[in-house]
Amino acid sequence: MSEWLDIAAWICLLGGSFFGISGAIGLHRFPDFYTRMHATGVTDTLCAALILLGLMLQADTALVVAKLFLTLALLLLTSPTATHALARAAMHGNLSPLLDNGEEPPSTS
Repeated sequence: MSEWLDIAAWICLLGGSFFGISGAIGLHRFPDFYTRMHATGVTDTLCAALILLGLMLQADTALVVAKLFLTLALLLLTSPTATHALARAAMHGNLSPLLDNGEEPPSTS
C-alpha cells in the first residue's frame, strides 16, 4: 500500500511542478497583462493544490495532513481572489487588453 501512495504522491508532485513551470512560461510569453494574469492565476492554484496533495500523501502524522489541508484551503480561497482583484484594479485603471493584431482597442470615453 505504501508503494501506491508513493507513486500517487510523486504523480501529484510532478504534475504540480509541470503546472508551475507552464505558468511561469505563460507569464513570460503572453503579450498583455490580462492573458498573463489568466495563465498564472489558473496554473498557480492548480500547482499549489497538486503539490500540497502530494505532500499530504507523504505526511507521517494526521497533524501534518491537517496543517497542509488548511494551507490548501487558504490558497484555494486567496489565489483566485487575488488574481481577480488585480484584474479588476487593472480595468479600473483603464488598462486595455491587446487585440489580435497587437493594438489596443479604441477608447470609449
